[in-house]
Amino acid sequence: MSETQKGFIQLHLSVLLAGFTGLFGRLITLNEVDIVWYRMLFTSCILLVFTGLPKLEWRKVLQLCGCGALLGFHWILFYGSIKASNVSIGVICFSTIGFFTAFIEPMVFKRKLSWVELFFSLITVAGVLCIFSFDARYRYGIMIGIVSSAVCALYAICNKKASVGIRSRDVLLYQMAGGLVIVSLIIPIYLYFFPSNQPVMVIPEGNNLWFMLCHALFCTVGMYLLQIQALKRLSAFTVNLTYNLEPCYTIILAFLIFGEGREINFSFYLGIAMILLSVLLQSWRSWK
Repeated sequence: MSETQKGFIQLHLSVLLAGFTGLFGRLITLNEVDIVWYRMLFTSCILLVFTGLPKLEWRKVLQLCGCGALLGFHWILFYGSIKASNVSIGVICFSTIGFFTAFIEPMVFKRKLSWVELFFSLITVAGVLCIFSFDARYRYGIMIGIVSSAVCALYAICNKKASVGIRSRDVLLYQMAGGLVIVSLIIPIYLYFFPSNQPVMVIPEGNNLWFMLCHALFCTVGMYLLQIQALKRLSAFTVNLTYNLEPCYTIILAFLIFGEGREINFSFYLGIAMILLSVLLQSWRSWK
């Protein structure tokens, strides 16, 4: 098995775990900033127990902390999108990540813009536009979700550059710990622009506590370790575009658990089909 094929296996396993992220965003009844703060806290504690605190050059530590801040900001916007609309809309907006990556990655790595990648990502954007028009109630959540996707694209590209030569679990530990500190500073600014109707910084208990622990262990530690390993074997564009499959997993589960299928019309399914087509085309191109 080639390194590229190993990367694809790791990538699709991480996407499968990512499919549960949106569900936890709905199941956990806390404010989005609470979810992100505790997710980073629990993940940092889990990694510290199993890996300890590895020594890295301070410049690398700062770079990884910066990546963690981008990831935390993406999560806040992602969960905010779900709270403002529903699970299906929140994860569908994430699909525009390939479009943003197609422009940002060539600038960071100083390579030519790929017109093929741009074409595949435009198919995804067309799919999102089909979904965007299906119900005016969700447009606010969609706009937040699209900004979240742009931030995540920047995170994945910076992460690919910052994590070179570092063990995956060490990368994740410093991102979570550093991100926790920086996100704590971001939260007041976020709440100023997006006031919350829910109490902020509530201690999770009962089902919320168990959901947060499972969220941290499986959908954060497990998912991001696989994603970081895949990024070392595949391009950031391929990884980000393949993550467009995440909505397919999440939406199926949301239909079954929350009954969201009752709110969907034909334009939504057409958009899903176009997003899936873009992923299949890029996966086939990369595998070849």
